[in-house]
Amino acid sequence: MEMNKIVIQNVVATATLGTSIDLLIIMKVFKNTEYRPKRFPGLVFRLKRPKTATLIFTTGKLVCTGAKSSKLAKRAVKKVVKQLREADFIINDMPEVEIQNIVASADFSSKVDLETAADILDNTMYEPEQFPGLIYRMVDPKTVLLLFATGKLVCTGAKSEEMVYESVAKVYEVLKAYDLLFKE
Repeated sequence: MEMNKIVIQNVVATATLGTSIDLLIIMKVFKNTEYRPKRFPGLVFRLKRPKTATLIFTTGKLVCTGAKSSKLAKRAVKKVVKQLREADFIINDMPEVEIQNIVASADFSSKVDLETAADILDNTMYEPEQFPGLIYRMVDPKTVLLLFATGKLVCTGAKSEEMVYESVAKVYEVLKAYDLLFKE
């Protein structure tokens, strides 16, 4: 399978500043933020490059979403921390950024026999009346794949790009081995 058919859609990363932080002050200092404590306890700090939204909580926890790679997610967190430091917020160490989830999509460019795939693969759920895709919980690497009859799929739960590529390649090989991929 061509691995260039796999597209990373979103990377979620977390970090901790190691200190509590005043979100009202951040909101007053930065225009690219949004803070409505009655609706949501976190402040949204948006960056144009990389195009991300980082949630900042009073505890000093950060959650960065919207990045298209692990590298960009880490860069976004570092940029937010740098901007906070430049605005005189006291942050001692550069926080350790941890990738929590990568969501990717792929296309096998073939139709998939989901009925038979549900019988062959372990850890699947396929109820077409409720959801058109087959939900496959892969054990190694630990990811969840949503397979559709069109040959498109969504991979979630990966902690690295390598996990995404390995998961997609593995399921592709199984589907191919059992002759479950076909052109119309």
